[in-house]
Amino acid sequence: MGIYPEDLRYTKDHEWAKRAGSAIVIGVTFHAQDALGSLVFVELPPVGTVVAAGKSFGVIESTKAVSELFAPVGGTVSKVNEALTADPSAVNSDPYAAWIIEIEPNDPKEFESLLDRESYLRLVEAAR
Repeated sequence: MGIYPEDLRYTKDHEWAKRAGSAIVIGVTFHAQDALGSLVFVELPPVGTVVAAGKSFGVIESTKAVSELFAPVGGTVSKVNEALTADPSAVNSDPYAAWIIEIEPNDPKEFESLLDRESYLRLVEAAR
């Protein structure tokens, strides 16, 4: 079924989030990259972009489909993983090391409302 780290939070849209100091680092889950297949393109927002929780902040494209990326929390993009523009397949190799963006959240409490590992696993199982 893939690996879903305990220390992360998850969204129903298959993004993961983790705290890094005051920031929230965001990527896509094992389930998302597995369902999409070989990734060929990642569209990253510019640093400084303000994103809203649950709203699209970019696009990820595979040989099978194009999917929007959704922000788990609202805030300002403080970093982007530029290495993914040259090698989007890094997400397939290790979806938890190949983070996509980092956000300085408007409301750090939004992080607590994200799904824990067990809740996310139930969501993935229900979709099968």
